[in-house]
Amino acid sequence: MPPEPLPEESGRERPGETGLHALRTGAPEPGPADLLREIALGDEDAFSRLYDLTAPVLLALIRRVVRDMAISEEVLQEVFVEVWRQATRFDARRGSARGWLCTIAHRRAVDTVRSSEAARRRDSDEGLARLDAQVVDVQEEGIMRVETQRVRAAMAALTAVQADAIRLAYFGGYSHREVASLLDIPVGTAKTRIRDGMIVLRDRLGVTS
Repeated sequence: MPPEPLPEESGRERPGETGLHALRTGAPEPGPADLLREIALGDEDAFSRLYDLTAPVLLALIRRVVRDMAISEEVLQEVFVEVWRQATRFDARRGSARGWLCTIAHRRAVDTVRSSEAARRRDSDEGLARLDAQVVDVQEEGIMRVETQRVRAAMAALTAVQADAIRLAYFGGYSHREVASLLDIPVGTAKTRIRDGMIVLRDRLGVTS
């Protein structure tokens, strides 16, 4: 069983203590990729540190899709259970740790919206339609409506880093600056990945606009 993402143990490091520990010992503070490698070996302390380091960003991403705060917090718990179970599948050669975590969080959030009766009653038809059947090209102010299966097949042709950026920008609705912040990359790099990814998608989908 994975450790609880939100334990109330008195001895657990509080947010910020990881950095203080690094200053005291002189050791560099581990990043998400380092922590995922430790989690893959069953390190519960690394799991707690990863939660403290990334939970606020992931919760914001989930809430943007789910809207409801209580449901978003439940989805966040599910995300970290999956991270604990799937940490061995993270491959730094295929993309960043932040991108991997954001992909899991976004997928869980979308699945929750699609399966929730409450989501069907709220005014989210436009958002769901975008997730299910369109790619929005904000750079050229155009909309390409395509079948979900075709989009998924076209996405498979992207590199891992391009796919991370595309999912956040076009399926998550984030700006270039927000994508850069979520993936911990420069804004220019985010724009390049999105632009290059869209070129590949247009070619695969046969869109000439």
